[in-house]
Amino acid sequence: MWGEHRYSVRTTWTGDRGTGTSGLRDYDRAVTIEIDGKPALLASSDKPFRGDPGRWNPEDMLVAALSECHLLSYLHACVQAGVVVVGYEDEASGLMIEDGRGGGAFHEVVLRPRVTVADASMIEAARSAHTQAHEWCFIANSVNFPVRHEPTVLAAPDGVSGARGEVPA
Repeated sequence: MWGEHRYSVRTTWTGDRGTGTSGLRDYDRAVTIEIDGKPALLASSDKPFRGDPGRWNPEDMLVAALSECHLLSYLHACVQAGVVVVGYEDEASGLMIEDGRGGGAFHEVVLRPRVTVADASMIEAARSAHTQAHEWCFIANSVNFPVRHEPTVLAAPDGVSGARGEVPA
């Protein structure tokens, strides 16, 4: 399992309106991202950058990658800790600031996972598993800005999915 892992995507600009990039307003920012064997992802730049707000943009995908990576790492950490997760939702957000020179950078991403565990006795271990998940997340380990966590852990009523015993982490 140790070793190098390579990932390949094919990104195709599909926004030529017939005059190419003859001017900033003369082309669409439409992009199709493909990986063999997976559905195509329709993408664009963000709306403030003349993009299509109905398509995924790179900033959306970065926040989504951090959220999903933490979720998957967290589930693994919970299995190892003997915590049974029966529900997980995250309301993640990221702050990007333009630098005034045409560029910018993310300054932080905040993950707000709301986790439901099978039993109230698992809440403390479930809360602690977020630290391990953060250490394991490949994407969080690859960015140069803070990825913060504001988790909430709930116990399912009588071992059934739902909310009882809410304890902010």
